[in-house]
Amino acid sequence: MKQLTTLCIVILLTMLFPVGYLTTPEKAEAGVVPIEGIKYDVNFSLEDNLKSFVGKRVYVTLDSGKTFVGIVKEVGNHLIWLEKLEGKEFFDALIRINSITAIDTRFRDLKP
Repeated sequence: MKQLTTLCIVILLTMLFPVGYLTTPEKAEAGVVPIEGIKYDVNFSLEDNLKSFVGKRVYVTLDSGKTFVGIVKEVGNHLIWLEKLEGKEFFDALIRINSITAIDTRFRDLKP
């Protein structure tokens, strides 16, 4: 009976504290590296920041709350052209820059 109780405790502890908890945040952060060529410049306009992301995947949030995810193909004076929209890979979107409230993109990646 005592062996059964010990076995149950070991199984319970294994379920409560999976092996993933043994990895420290310092070890996880050590494998994180910045992606080259990705940066924001708060001194530039939204339009100019978007131009630096041509060819890169971005999330564009509109003032309506809708978010588009795609690759920036081109940025004009009033419009941004997103191609290969996530979930609609055969579609592109033309979005008014003055409707955009936020852009975000991946700045860091895991070291291979």
